[in-house]
Amino acid sequence: MDLVVVAQTLPEGVPTDLAGLEAAARVTLGFFVGALAFYAVGRLLVVPTVARIVRSRNRNNPTIETATETYVHVLVIVFAAVAGVVGAGYGGVLTDASIVIAAVSLVVGAASQDVIGSLVSGLFLIADPDFNVGDWISWPGGEGTVEAVDFRVTRVRTINNETITVPNTELTTNALTRPYGRERYRITEQLDVAYADDAELALMTLVETAREDDRVLDDPQPKSRIVAFGGTALTLQAEYWVSNPMDVNLVEVKSDFRRRVKRRFDEEGLTLGPASSHELSGELAVDVDGRDAVGSDEAGGSPSESTEAGDELS
Repeated sequence: MDLVVVAQTLPEGVPTDLAGLEAAARVTLGFFVGALAFYAVGRLLVVPTVARIVRSRNRNNPTIETATETYVHVLVIVFAAVAGVVGAGYGGVLTDASIVIAAVSLVVGAASQDVIGSLVSGLFLIADPDFNVGDWISWPGGEGTVEAVDFRVTRVRTINNETITVPNTELTTNALTRPYGRERYRITEQLDVAYADDAELALMTLVETAREDDRVLDDPQPKSRIVAFGGTALTLQAEYWVSNPMDVNLVEVKSDFRRRVKRRFDEEGLTLGPASSHELSGELAVDVDGRDAVGSDEAGGSPSESTEAGDELS
């Protein structure tokens, strides 16, 4: 009697006999076997094969290679899920057009505008021949080396060896700066020197100071130039190159260069960052009332002398 009561209280649709449990286990096993088998074949054979073909035809564009691996991997997962459904014995569901359309509509509706925009932006970045994995890029939000372009974001490694994820839309809607080669990084420093100093000596000193560092490349050679005539000083600019910014500490290189420049300028008698001078004009008036006059008489002075002093100040 107790067993009958338990069977009556089970939710509708839950198998109560051994045959029903066996059928449910067979469906579950069929799904996992079909999905795992297809995924294993796709992950071990299809993805590496497609990546190898793409790599052989695009040797100078690693971006397409990494993106292809990502996209093909996702396709393998999707088809593995389909294979699991077929293995579970529900392949007929996939032939129903109304169900397929409803599923596609659900996926598209669930995806927000930002996600779709990032996906499309990622495709444009992959197709851009001037945007590649390994490039050093700079955008309004930061700078670093491109590591990978995914569906929604691009992974960038900064000079602090930190990996950040940047939305693809931010890279396609903003201006990107790529003035650096893949294996080189240009460092630019600006400083002011006094007009009375020897500008040619200052320019030569900047170049020599840059060459003192073994981390600075000889090709291209360090350069220096006058970039502006300021109100009180000349603005000079030094340019020098280092190897891959991931291989050197840029912060340390810049700091060492500035320290050497300061020491060399002191030795050469060059004025680094001269103080600015400003011409002031205006008037200064001193008003003398009765109480001030009395105080002046007691101190041995006169109101007229105080007024004359005020006139001189003005």
